[in-house]
Amino acid sequence: MAEFDYDLFVIGAGSGGVRAARMSAGFGARVAIAEERYYGGTCVNVGCVPKKLFSYAAHYPEHFKDANGFGWRASSEPLDWPRLRDNKTAEIQRLNGIYLNLLRNAGVEILDGHAKILGPNLVEVAGKTYTAERILITVGGWPFIPDIPGREHAVSSNEIFYLETLPKRAVIVGGGYIATEFAGILHGLGVEVELIYRRELFLRGFDQEIREKLVAEMRQQGISLRFNEDVSAIEKNSTGMQLSLRSGQSLATDMVMYATGRRPLLDNLGLENTEVTLNTDGFIQVDAHFQTAEPSIYALGDVTGGMELTPIALAEGMNLARRLFNNDHRELDYSNIPTAIFCHPNVATVGLSEEQAREQYGEIAVFTSDFRHLKHTLSGNPTRTFLKLIVDKQSDKVLGAHMMGEEAGEIIQGLAVAIKAGATKADFDSTIGIHPTVAEEFVTMREAAR
Repeated sequence: MAEFDYDLFVIGAGSGGVRAARMSAGFGARVAIAEERYYGGTCVNVGCVPKKLFSYAAHYPEHFKDANGFGWRASSEPLDWPRLRDNKTAEIQRLNGIYLNLLRNAGVEILDGHAKILGPNLVEVAGKTYTAERILITVGGWPFIPDIPGREHAVSSNEIFYLETLPKRAVIVGGGYIATEFAGILHGLGVEVELIYRRELFLRGFDQEIREKLVAEMRQQGISLRFNEDVSAIEKNSTGMQLSLRSGQSLATDMVMYATGRRPLLDNLGLENTEVTLNTDGFIQVDAHFQTAEPSIYALGDVTGGMELTPIALAEGMNLARRLFNNDHRELDYSNIPTAIFCHPNVATVGLSEEQAREQYGEIAVFTSDFRHLKHTLSGNPTRTFLKLIVDKQSDKVLGAHMMGEEAGEIIQGLAVAIKAGATKADFDSTIGIHPTVAEEFVTMREAAR
């Protein structure tokens, strides 16, 4: 008789947890997974997927306007918000079912309910206890709203997907992926948007030039941006909401959305019954193999405080399953991870920013291309496209690629393969471009004056 009920007990059926559970079961492990909310986690339900669907919707007014320059008499009717919202929800429910079937087909036992760890090898779900040789925590994070007067009147990235009605005016507080993305989405859907960020410039950690270019584009579209500012209180009244700002000013709006980061979802998880420790930011502390201070307990994905990206959680889940149950001990490589921000216009990047490259390599060459998309020579749309390559002068190796413009994520994903493989600027220059495309600019750029 086996000593434990399961070889692996996974808490949380998000991207990382589902991938780890499925792969571990595929390697012959006895696996259970517990989920108290929704299958697919943040990404599928209140993150990447519904956000991208809303982003598509938000581009249509621009497309309708652009069409006139090409001879089409296009006009948009007012947005049917309930139809968009409910069609999105139906698609998410379909994906929830797919995730459930993936787990069932892999032979994973599914337990609905909140899981609490009672000891190094013991978990309770819905009043029943289970033993497991190893426990994996993949509970992810939860939106954080600062403790200010009136915080209960604000919405987060959880509620924004299910609004009863779309507001006429909205204030978004924050300066990361979610804040910049929803500023563009809501503006595209017809909302008057103001973004407030407490620092000098949003998207901290990204290439400075890209950040500055995006500011210009968003302001050109009509999105109001307030930097070095913050909300100190929210008051609800008969006409909407009144915001008190740190500067002493006040601002009227219909909705306040906070996108000020996420915190690990550790409430009532039972970590006090184990030796698991947290780092100074409140995330679960793990080693390079996702093992906590409790040898039988592992954690991965957003709950560990790394880059909060779905593909990283997926890669970590695969890596752990292979290590534990397939005798594959390869380390996970976190270098040159591509990422996209689905703001309007899109931004995507891979590798080092110009600032990081100068600090790490010293002598670098910077190549840029700033132009108007061919489509917009007829549409009249003033939006610009910006591309940038960072190259190490000594080795000629491409250290980073950055883009702001239509379908930036699609283009940078392809370049990420080349940069991951160690491509040089000479390799880029010797590659024949596809004409006429935006992507060909990456193989024809000349060094920018600095």
